[in-house]
Amino acid sequence: MTEKADDTGLSGKAGSIKDMVRTSYAAVAQRKSGCCCGGPDLDAIAEAHGYSEEDLEKVPEGAHLGLGCGNPLALASLKGGETVLDLGSGAGFDCFLAAYRVGPKGHVIGVDMTYEMVRRAREHAETAALSQVEFRLGEIEHLPVEDESIDLVISNCVINLSPDKEQVFREAYRVLRQGGTLMISDIVITGILPEKVSQSAVMYAGCIAGAVSQEEYVRLLEKAGFMAIEMLESRPYPLEEAACCVPDEKLAEGPAFTAEEVAAVAGAVASVKIQAKKML
Repeated sequence: MTEKADDTGLSGKAGSIKDMVRTSYAAVAQRKSGCCCGGPDLDAIAEAHGYSEEDLEKVPEGAHLGLGCGNPLALASLKGGETVLDLGSGAGFDCFLAAYRVGPKGHVIGVDMTYEMVRRAREHAETAALSQVEFRLGEIEHLPVEDESIDLVISNCVINLSPDKEQVFREAYRVLRQGGTLMISDIVITGILPEKVSQSAVMYAGCIAGAVSQEEYVRLLEKAGFMAIEMLESRPYPLEEAACCVPDEKLAEGPAFTAEEVAAVAGAVASVKIQAKKML
């Protein structure tokens, strides 16, 4: 029988972790206002993550949920007609921005394991009449995408949520064309997390407890076959952003973090932009 996560901690089983994350983000998808930590000013969160006012005006209303930790497209080189894949596409925010850059002859695929997110993203695509965008239900460890069919793989604060990051990178490498690029915004651990934080289901869903070190991130990318790996940007990641997404009411009622634990997290976590290549 699959072991379940308890009210405040993690069981350590990949299946139960995925169930917890899926439940968490299904709840977010069903909120009209997006991520609960964002409050009413989601635009301010997006701008803090590197999106412009023009970016925010382009996307369908409700596509931005305040869930990212950066802008994976900010430093990406995209041309008209190219194909983009977003790992963990949520309500479609980055997919829609990519769609405008690749144009009507391009193709953008969003993959998300949460049905509620995929449904919401599809509704946004229909409203915006962006026929070059499609959303597929699936896990990023087992992508429903053909081999060597993608020019650019992006992801925004999602890979840290996977209990098998090595498999995610192998899949990203598989679907990329020769010469293709992986561009990720994600969370890495730069110090030591308090045990209560590292074992917290709330902090796993909030992109903290499942993160790995920068060195481990690079090692897993290299193991998957990627080359020319670069850390393009690093900035602190506020704990208040991490705690915004909880799996259910019981987890939300878990033990509060002390001021010392909050300070420890603030000094041990960073949001980074990482670029890697599938070389010719």
